[in-house]
Amino acid sequence: MTVNKIHTDPELGFDVPALPGMAISDVQTPSLIIDMESFNNNLKRMAEVIAPYNVSLRPHAKMHKSIDVARQQLAQDKTTGICCQKVSEAEVFARAGISDILITNQVCDQVKIERLAGIAALGCRLSVCVDNKANINALSAEAKKRNVRIHCLVELDCGAGRCGVAGAEQVIELATAIKEAEHLIFDGLQAYQGSIQHELDNDKRKTVLNAVIKQVKACLDSLAAVGLSCDVVSGGGTGSFLFEASSGVYTEVQCGSYAFMDADYGRIHNQDGKRLDKADWKNALFILTSIMSTAKDGQAVCDAGLKAQSVDSGLPVVFGRDDIAYINCSDEHGVIEDKQNKLKINDKLHLVPGHCDPTCNLHDWYVCVSDGVVVDLWPISARGKAW
Repeated sequence: MTVNKIHTDPELGFDVPALPGMAISDVQTPSLIIDMESFNNNLKRMAEVIAPYNVSLRPHAKMHKSIDVARQQLAQDKTTGICCQKVSEAEVFARAGISDILITNQVCDQVKIERLAGIAALGCRLSVCVDNKANINALSAEAKKRNVRIHCLVELDCGAGRCGVAGAEQVIELATAIKEAEHLIFDGLQAYQGSIQHELDNDKRKTVLNAVIKQVKACLDSLAAVGLSCDVVSGGGTGSFLFEASSGVYTEVQCGSYAFMDADYGRIHNQDGKRLDKADWKNALFILTSIMSTAKDGQAVCDAGLKAQSVDSGLPVVFGRDDIAYINCSDEHGVIEDKQNKLKINDKLHLVPGHCDPTCNLHDWYVCVSDGVVVDLWPISARGKAW
């Protein structure tokens, strides 16, 4: 049992929200539930979907922050390494023995660069994104000092307007600097269009991604013209990965939310016009919550408020119910519209969070459930690792 690796005698209701063998009705709330059948279905489904394409999956661990989830993902076909977003987050996974990590971010602070080199020193194949020459020089100096190799991807601004460079000339300049820097290896391009991931309409996503793919191809041609080979083109998320995978340009996709499927991703439509949570993926992550008050007519109050979830992408959806709705929340409370007064004190509901990534970061444990019974507890290993 995973929990025993963390605490030899966990105390229910203080250390942990559940223990293996318990019925789900006895789990302390609010807590995060993984439905293992749906979770495993999603992992296998992704392997099947990308099988026809010449790409690998590098799942983004910032979504779940769990060593156990990452290991389940890495056990699937065509999966190679993971993504992380922060140095401390990556270090959690490297210390657990995961040997191929891409930090899909710039690492510029000297202390962070030192820790980055320390991850490589553990024997991990460590990659990082860059978009300026000063950062390349700092990475090279520390890698040389520690006698390690750090792999680098030049980040391409694909339209999100966040990090990265947009022009082929800048890409060539940075790639050349990496190539010439001691102890750095130029791998290729980071080309992730994050701002289009949650666009509901598949055709609109397609239009944007077609332009991104054209931009990437132009950069690859420019690199080749000056004799720079580009082995890796990495990008793509749960909302767009099929475009990248089928492009013939990308070598790996970085999907994360597919494993759990939150309410916001569930609303977007695939190429057949069907919602993702109805066609391609199953909801596997839930906030289990209990009704704590029915004092007001037509409503109930549950114990899952803002401290149990992130609502940046909208309120949670009550799973499997169309007669009630989660309509408001404060720090510790959630208001459920219940016009027919069906809910009773201590009734439990499964909520599909609006945005899984920041919701997971609020909890210590995943309660793994199969057929209504708790089968394991997985610590959210990198919770709070934000630096």
